[in-house]
Amino acid sequence: MFVGRSKELEELNNSFSDWTRKTAVLIYGKRRVGKSTLIKEAAKSFNGVVINHLCISSSFEGNLEMLYRSISDALSLPKISFESIFAMMDYLRSTDKKILLIIDEYPYLKQSKKKNEVDSYMQAVIDRLPENVKLILCGSYMSVMKELLAEDNPLFGRFSLIQHIHDFDYYEAAQFYPDLTPRDKIAYYAVFGGCPYILENLEPQQALKENLIRLLLPETGLFRSYIENIVLKEIQKNFDNRILGALGNGKKKYTEIRDQLALKETGLLDKQLKILLDMEAIKKTEPINRKNDRKKQFYEISDNLVRFYFSFIFGNTGRITRIGEKQFFENTIKSNLTQFISRRFEEIALQYFHRITLQGKFPDIEDYGCYWYDDPQTKSNGEFDCVIRRANEKYDFFECKYFDRAMTKEECVQEKSQLDKIKGIQVSRIGFVCSGGFSFENNGEFLLIDSNQLFAENL
Repeated sequence: MFVGRSKELEELNNSFSDWTRKTAVLIYGKRRVGKSTLIKEAAKSFNGVVINHLCISSSFEGNLEMLYRSISDALSLPKISFESIFAMMDYLRSTDKKILLIIDEYPYLKQSKKKNEVDSYMQAVIDRLPENVKLILCGSYMSVMKELLAEDNPLFGRFSLIQHIHDFDYYEAAQFYPDLTPRDKIAYYAVFGGCPYILENLEPQQALKENLIRLLLPETGLFRSYIENIVLKEIQKNFDNRILGALGNGKKKYTEIRDQLALKETGLLDKQLKILLDMEAIKKTEPINRKNDRKKQFYEISDNLVRFYFSFIFGNTGRITRIGEKQFFENTIKSNLTQFISRRFEEIALQYFHRITLQGKFPDIEDYGCYWYDDPQTKSNGEFDCVIRRANEKYDFFECKYFDRAMTKEECVQEKSQLDKIKGIQVSRIGFVCSGGFSFENNGEFLLIDSNQLFAENL
């Protein structure tokens, strides 16, 4: 089942059908995010021969030999070899066929020679790309793929289309479990995130608890193996696992991470955080009203499933083995699960604002995110996680409630009164996002968003 990626699919289809200009496409994103699936789906519309080659961890010559074999198979020819990659391209030019050449996991080929050497070869290939050939370079090793976009790289400016493929948001992820209730859809996304590989291996007919016990908690569970053997293995040589353990289900400032890990100020932590940011394992956020204030910048884990792993499983693997997955869930996870989901519900609300903004439903919106306040009267400060900034510095403050019941008007009024007590903030309107809906008719006093709006059709 192919889900989402409508914009990316349309861009690729347009590139494949346009023969008036050279087509060299770069597609990158973390492992198992669906890059190859997207390319495969787009290739269905290509009216010609598709050569889909997967690079391997081998020598440059070994990779070329495998590439030549892929060409032979696609063209239904006996095994052929070429003197060079340029001779290969000349041969493709000489055929009377339209060809889509896909080179997947390009970093393996790139790293088979010294820095930028393979990129220089590929630059020459693209510059001399035959009119009957379209080229796609695809890869998962984020730091290596991002090098291709650097100004000093030979491939800089050579691509006609660049696609950075991300995880699905809450709305797209819900297409993998359409029959769940809105509240359960929120819970599934909060725990399992938006990685297509994870989503397609869920069993939504089972409870969230059963999926955790079967797929994540066991040492050999599919999801745990994915995290420990794919996600972490790729970057474990460059960072301290305890950084992600310190972040867990929250977000922390640089100094908070440093102090929690009892690290000296050597610059190593800053370097490791930059690597994690580059690999999109973590993300950095800042209040929309305190941009570029380094003292108000926070780090948090990007992927919900990885966040769950470091919140509950990291450091507890021995205990899970001793007492079993079911007992560990009952003792450690069950009582904290609602709180974990509630923290992620705020992120879902921000993703909702992003979607409706793209549809033009908030024409005066300028930004959205968290908001930092300092109250000089009470000598206190804090942060609101879900705020919209409209034109003329007007701010709408939203409270997000992951309830299994409707929120009452009295609760909304109480929340408003608490907000009114804080000085030093600029409140335009107050809103609520509640998974259980609302028990009262809204007369315009509040901005109200329920789960039906979050999962409305054509959002």
